[in-house]
Amino acid sequence: MDGASEVVHATAIALGGRAALIRGPSRAGKSDLALRCLATGPCSIARDPVLLVADDQVLLKRVGSRLTASAPATIRGKLEVSGVGILTVPAVATADVVLVVELSRTRDLERMPDPAARTTILGIELPILRLEPFEASAQAKLLIALASAFGEAGPP
Repeated sequence: MDGASEVVHATAIALGGRAALIRGPSRAGKSDLALRCLATGPCSIARDPVLLVADDQVLLKRVGSRLTASAPATIRGKLEVSGVGILTVPAVATADVVLVVELSRTRDLERMPDPAARTTILGIELPILRLEPFEASAQAKLLIALASAFGEAGPP
């Protein structure tokens, strides 16, 4: 399965070379959550800059035991911002996906999911973080999970 790839409707951001794949239905808040993460300056949660990998369409590729994310060339460095338009933002060409973020507009998310949810993409198992995208702390939760290898060693 090495070398397998697929394009998915999602958004991906990276922190220190590690990417979160943000999934949800159309207009769920994927780009909005990514924008808020990109606007987070260096802080105790995210010491490295948060960079865009891809918005709207993400190219996923299996490379050995890793899953990489990148943007199709036509949209590299582009982020759709509702009410503003398409912006050019700092981006990375590729990053290793270590976390899948599933967006939910309901408030019925488990406080302490046990066991932690996981999903498999192109034969690679990854942890899932479920978030309500417009909750005030959503970007902090995403960045904590991404910075701490959430699912590999458990939450920080």
